[in-house]
Amino acid sequence: MSAENGTPDHPAGSSGTPVGPRPEPIRFFGTTWVDHDNGYPARRIGVSVGSLAAAAAACLVLRIAYQGLRIAEVGGFVTLLVVVMFTVCSALAFGHTWEAFKRRPDPDRLRSLRGLLTIGFVGSLLAYFFRSLAEAPGERLHREEYETARTQYENRTSRRSGNPRKRRRP
Repeated sequence: MSAENGTPDHPAGSSGTPVGPRPEPIRFFGTTWVDHDNGYPARRIGVSVGSLAAAAAACLVLRIAYQGLRIAEVGGFVTLLVVVMFTVCSALAFGHTWEAFKRRPDPDRLRSLRGLLTIGFVGSLLAYFFRSLAEAPGERLHREEYETARTQYENRTSRRSGNPRKRRRP
């Protein structure tokens, strides 16, 4: 099995399937990111528009929640506290999501940040939007891992060719 993406080196069944590590699918893109085929540009446009629309809808929901606080007359301090909380959490979620596209996040850290990322969902949506303008979100990370797995596989399979008894001794 490939250490990077957990795919078997030898496929079960058909002999027409390429042998070796297979690319890991990315959400909304599958494996089209490898060769940029099967509607990859359209998917990138769709993901960009969709994430921006979701961020706009989320901001509308937050605006309605803010108006609810104003109607309830909870006071300036509580209103300011809520606005600052969503702003800071969104900024932190943006940064964390952006970094997750470059390297795999630590699962323990991700578990501890789950609440913050949930509150700052607008930042995560915006990070997804900005990254999808350049590539499929996470494509660079997946491509590096896939290329490394392919190189390691090629090195493993090319090393052991031929009969070692027939080698010339220096």
